[in-house]
Amino acid sequence: MVQNEMTRRRILATAAGAFAGLTILGDSPLSAQEENRERGQRRPRGFRIGVCDWTIGKRTDPTAFAMAKKIGLDGVQVDFGGGQDKDPPLFDPELQKRYPEELQAQNMRIASLAMGVLNEVAYKSDPRAEQWVDKAIDVAAAMEMRQKIILLAFFGNGDLKNDAAGTDATVSKLKNVAAKAEKANVTLAIESWLSAEEHIAILDRVNSPAVQVYYDVANSHKMGYDIYKEIRTLGKRVCQFHAKDYDDLYGKGSIDFAKVREAMDAVEYRGWLVMEGVKMPLGLEESCRYDAEYLKTMFPRRVG
Repeated sequence: MVQNEMTRRRILATAAGAFAGLTILGDSPLSAQEENRERGQRRPRGFRIGVCDWTIGKRTDPTAFAMAKKIGLDGVQVDFGGGQDKDPPLFDPELQKRYPEELQAQNMRIASLAMGVLNEVAYKSDPRAEQWVDKAIDVAAAMEMRQKIILLAFFGNGDLKNDAAGTDATVSKLKNVAAKAEKANVTLAIESWLSAEEHIAILDRVNSPAVQVYYDVANSHKMGYDIYKEIRTLGKRVCQFHAKDYDDLYGKGSIDFAKVREAMDAVEYRGWLVMEGVKMPLGLEESCRYDAEYLKTMFPRRVG
């Protein structure tokens, strides 16, 4: 308990300078009239902070919610699981049934789903991946999620960078499945090494509100992109964010989260920041707790 309090004080001290002068949107108490007006403008209030289930060693495991709650988070991004030789485990109806029970028991939420398996079984070239994404829409529609987002990973074998043929194939497949996603109110979110402009080119070609971008600040920074400009360029085409830093704990590494917040303010983003931990110098649980506490100083949590 003493160690946790000391950690919290260090986080607050680290964040104080970065947070000074930052614009606050929609995190103060509102009168009923103001709240009605804000609701009428469809302007969401505050942020939710979650974690990838694989980050906390609980890939496709409903017990991830208990651990995330212990860390002090609002929810979890749930991976479908799987590998090259088998269908993703989350396709199993019995496993799906365990999630609502755990959500209720822990009073937590699913931030989104993720198909990390596409890094091995490439969507651009493997027919199984195309079938899995189609089936994943059915799973997302059936899951207890306020915002039905499926992250589609395009790394490793699925990388689209400098791959015109692979990009063409991906666009074609996304066009084929977009109508189903729209009807199910499911968003397919591309996460890749591509720049904002390259993402926009894909979205324009697919031409569906059901296909958007999952933006990872650390991945884009690693590619040399100006992430604070990119967030503004992509605007409302980003449906969710990964919070990550390849170099250190949040606030100590390469990502300026105060500037990330400013960019989010500029495009009026209020939603989930999902932690995908890389550096764990304090051990897994304590490092995640440190990162979560730091984010809370920058991104005030949503009420209700």
